[in-house]
Amino acid sequence: MASIPPAFSQCFPSPKTQEDNDRDEEIYKSYDNLTSQLPILHHWPPFSLIHYQSCWIPNVLLPITVAIQSYFNPRPADILLVTNPKSGTTWLKALAFATLHRHTYSLSNHPLLTTTPHDCVPFLETLFNHRTIPHLNILPSPTIFTTHLPLSLLPKSVLSCRIVYLCRDPKDTFVSLWSFTERMSISLSGATNRNEGFEFNKAFQLFSQGIAPFGPFWDHELGYWNGSLRRPEKVLFLRYEKMMEDPVNHLRRLAEFMGCPFSTEEERDGVMEDLVGLCSFDKLSNLEVNKGAVNIDGETSKAPVAPDYYFRKGKVGDWVNYLSIEMAEKLDAITKEKLHGSGLSFETSTAASICASSQV
Repeated sequence: MASIPPAFSQCFPSPKTQEDNDRDEEIYKSYDNLTSQLPILHHWPPFSLIHYQSCWIPNVLLPITVAIQSYFNPRPADILLVTNPKSGTTWLKALAFATLHRHTYSLSNHPLLTTTPHDCVPFLETLFNHRTIPHLNILPSPTIFTTHLPLSLLPKSVLSCRIVYLCRDPKDTFVSLWSFTERMSISLSGATNRNEGFEFNKAFQLFSQGIAPFGPFWDHELGYWNGSLRRPEKVLFLRYEKMMEDPVNHLRRLAEFMGCPFSTEEERDGVMEDLVGLCSFDKLSNLEVNKGAVNIDGETSKAPVAPDYYFRKGKVGDWVNYLSIEMAEKLDAITKEKLHGSGLSFETSTAASICASSQV
């Protein structure tokens, strides 16, 4: 079970009364019972995926997801960061946290230097993963949360806060997701080499069919894309590739949306550039806190997801080193069909466009 980030431990009063304990246990047991009633697949190790309300989620997250649907009630000033898995989540967490709290911490003594972005900005899936309903409203306002859940699985109350969604090209998303889950699978199984992990072609076929954690990929993207069209004041839709091209201007947009715009003086003094540097892949991935296993109270954690799992390459277009042209064209065709008529596309990063540019 994921541990509670220290800054959020206040959401879990201790000791709990017996009445509260019995209530929470009854709530989560009722959610557990849903698992036996829904389709489940065991083909995406290390997860078993369960089909809940048209979405594939890791089966261990089903009771957590239902608890979030029932009890997550964000305040208007709160901020919810959302991504498909392996779409720039860690980077977005760091940027949002550093921007919101830039007047609290100096660059030389910043929490991101000694704390992982995932502890600074926890997943809802982590906070609701302790068989107790967290008291989130006692946290300072605004507070930043994160989730991988599609909009369709979140409570309607979520649109009372501000949502920042970061999307990424499906080919790069798939490659990074496969690498992450394969590494987790090897870690959990105790295998000694990558040949014993999650077979690449099998993962590709599943992803292409929409079977992946929090998938289908395209439904996930479209839910928040359409939300941003209907409620642009509530949903900010960002693209990973564009952010990589111009991180400073995208950070400006992010700050304005979160309600903490940069002042003229801050822009003149290079504050945005400083924060982009603090949150860069090279900076974060080389910090000791983001390397290897987690160290808790002097002991090395046996958790299957060490901090460095979240830092692979962070590059745009790395899929060319993994996917054949045929695989890339297949995924492009599926993406074009699924997104047709929505106004959302990935035309600039298709296999055809990459091949054409390489011949210039």
